[in-house]
Amino acid sequence: MSRREDIFFLAVRSYLVFEMLKRKLRFCHNLRFRLFLGLTLILVIISVLKVNQKEDFLNQRHLELTKEDPVSNVNCTKIIEGDIEEIQKVKLETLSVSFKKRPRLTTNDYINMTADCASFTKTRKYIMEPLSNEEAEFPIAYSIVVYHKIEMLDRLLRSIYAPQNFYCIHVDKKSPESFFTAVKGIVSCFDNVFISSQLESVVYASWSRVQADINCMKDLYSRSSNWKYLINLCGMDFPIKTNQEIVEKLKALKGENSLETEKMPVYKEVRWKKHHEIIDGKIKNTGTDKQLPPLSTPIFSGSAYFIVSRRFVEYVLESSKILKFIEWAKDTYSPDEYLWATIQRIPDVPGAVSSSDKYDVSDMNALARFVKWQYFEGDVSKGAPYPPCSGVHIRSVCVFGVGDLNWMLRNHHFFANKFDTDVDPFAVKCLEEYLRHKALYMQKK
Repeated sequence: MSRREDIFFLAVRSYLVFEMLKRKLRFCHNLRFRLFLGLTLILVIISVLKVNQKEDFLNQRHLELTKEDPVSNVNCTKIIEGDIEEIQKVKLETLSVSFKKRPRLTTNDYINMTADCASFTKTRKYIMEPLSNEEAEFPIAYSIVVYHKIEMLDRLLRSIYAPQNFYCIHVDKKSPESFFTAVKGIVSCFDNVFISSQLESVVYASWSRVQADINCMKDLYSRSSNWKYLINLCGMDFPIKTNQEIVEKLKALKGENSLETEKMPVYKEVRWKKHHEIIDGKIKNTGTDKQLPPLSTPIFSGSAYFIVSRRFVEYVLESSKILKFIEWAKDTYSPDEYLWATIQRIPDVPGAVSSSDKYDVSDMNALARFVKWQYFEGDVSKGAPYPPCSGVHIRSVCVFGVGDLNWMLRNHHFFANKFDTDVDPFAVKCLEEYLRHKALYMQKK
């Protein structure tokens, strides 16, 4: 039940009490009793007014986010609606000299801000109480792997933060000391946010990326037995659903998982059929054949991103079959793009699906993550899965611009990747404003 519904039912109860007291007062001739009933009526009315005032205050305080973006006349409502003129105006602004010279929050800024946690959570507009009973009773665990861009981490955390949830942040060992100190400052301001107890030096496409998630898995599993699902993120992800919407969709899964898992393309088989090593800081194919995986089911293709139940996490951490598979996978290329997809197809795994091709799930059908790949972009009316990127491409992945938001928000995914305030801060700004307004004023609608 949302706060607005709570207030509605309180108002109804207060009205019934008011009517009852009126009848009592009309027939009561005892002066003291009349005064008592009258005072009770006044207190009931004051309590209703206070609850309404508290909601209005909280909503007003949280609705307008901090002014970290360059001063502009960008109309986020028009951006979300896909207004072409407004989108073009923003694109021109991101090319301006003033945009390139705009001030940015630094790691030192965060170290200083988090010295006073009460001030930090207030000025950065974190919502420090559940927005509904349904959300309070359905905590979610998050694993977040980061290595730079402290402001993006802050804005991501702020956008998904709820006091009933749990957040494990894995900081790359290669990150600058000032970044690590800034992250420590942020987590010190929350009881339910912490840094992973074991940190990895993450090498692109190597096992270390998976190990970072597993480390947080272990920490979150032991931290609390209350959370229902685990969602893994990186620092350039951003939600496209509110916490309320995520909770509703997770409950609808009824214990099942949601992640990409498809038949392995032949050209990718070399990634796990050959032994790979990290040489000069990069993962390389040694040309040596590996033994076949210790599984009776095939290897499937997928992505690093998943939405999995607590029972799935428990099985991964404790099953000897899965632990053997994990050990086997450690010298392969980009194991994050097949490990979770394969585990999801193994019989007996909680929430698993059949290994039959009929049960394949593409990234567009899974809930976990919306990503635009450059080689799939095109004319949607002619069969392309999504329109061209409005931002820029990095490793063939779209770093979103404001022009991507309208189409993106029509999808069912929980998160989208990638966002970067250095590329287009207005995309993040408008998405934040949209989600904040929806969370505060459009619950259950």
